[in-house]
Amino acid sequence: MPKLPVISGNQLVKMLSKLGYKIIRQRGSHVSLRKITEVREHNITVPKHTEIAKGTLSDILSKISIWNNIPKDKLIDMIRKI
Repeated sequence: MPKLPVISGNQLVKMLSKLGYKIIRQRGSHVSLRKITEVREHNITVPKHTEIAKGTLSDILSKISIWNNIPKDKLIDMIRKI
């Protein structure tokens, strides 16, 4: 698996928007996003920090990978292209 890039919360929100996630609310420095699928709706919270911690980013990408059936490597490549 490729090394995780250093990104901001705004960049991650932008990438998730391209995958079909919509911002539903923001409280403080955290943004809640939702994507409605055929089975259920998936909610995810992203911290809008200038730099997301590696563990937090890895966890968010793992969940998105499972819900959208996209390999984690491909998600990392999408982030690098932003």
